[in-house]
Amino acid sequence: MRAPMFWHEPPGLWATLLSPLGALYAGATRHRLASGPREKLGVPVICVGNLNAGGTGKTPTVIALAARLAARGITAHAVTRGHGGTLQGPVQVVERQHKAAETGDEALLLAAFMPVWVAKDRAAGARAAIAAGAQAILLDDGFQNPSLSHDLAVVVVDAHMGFGNGKVIPAGPLREPIAVGLARADLVLSIGDDAAQSRFGARWGASVQVPHVTGTLAPLPTGLPLAGMPVLAFAGIGHPEKFFRTLSALGADLRATHALRDHQPLSDALMQRMLREAKAQGAQVVTTEKDAVRLAPALRAEVMTLPVRLEIADWTALDAAIARILTGRTTQP
Repeated sequence: MRAPMFWHEPPGLWATLLSPLGALYAGATRHRLASGPREKLGVPVICVGNLNAGGTGKTPTVIALAARLAARGITAHAVTRGHGGTLQGPVQVVERQHKAAETGDEALLLAAFMPVWVAKDRAAGARAAIAAGAQAILLDDGFQNPSLSHDLAVVVVDAHMGFGNGKVIPAGPLREPIAVGLARADLVLSIGDDAAQSRFGARWGASVQVPHVTGTLAPLPTGLPLAGMPVLAFAGIGHPEKFFRTLSALGADLRATHALRDHQPLSDALMQRMLREAKAQGAQVVTTEKDAVRLAPALRAEVMTLPVRLEIADWTALDAAIARILTGRTTQP
């Protein structure tokens, strides 16, 4: 299901009509979060979450934080519920053994960078990770999950989309009201280019009363010259249009774009149809890293992947937060 357009427009008729249901959704979230004491673990827990439904850049943020912790000698394990996967867990993801249908695509992508645990029960997943030697837990999503105590809570937001119309599902894109959610946050990370960051600051800056860090998703060199290349692009991520804009900015000649549902299975019929379309237009099929892990192995040689990484120009606030939660912690498992 694609997010309705009115979620990202000034509140109008539909947002107003659906606001009572949004209040019920917010109440249910508030009740769930107040359901009991959170479990405190023996290692730092960094929650990378969001207020918005859908993709905001959490996965690249987890990858960047794992690298930052590794530079301090801290081995971090990621714990995720494995959205879209069948495994209940806790189970450690083995990149060459598991399939995206079992673990979810985000978990399989993360497994290329760090140890990853899929667990519908986040606390059980974190305990399994610690038993396996984790010196810190990176909780991928889970900001609205009440099971674990967070030593550091980072709320990630797409700077271009911001908080949409500021309303809660189904009146808007939010899982909970902005003021309520950010009251539990230690830091907000907005991801986007300079224009998007300016837009976010003008619209939502006054709502952010915690340290605010900005970052961008920068494509890695692929070895193939995208400038002028005829491309058929597809993406099944939270906001596919961001991927298409990235390709355009790199100079690709976008002959066709296919915006799929987030985590949409890449069936053989769907892929063969896109491959035929690309061949007819003399175009190269290009997708995201997250989509690529859902491809059948036989198709991966035919589809070019454009990887992106989170770049943060000023790590001061995040480094200070990391140093704070590591104070008094040992670097030994």
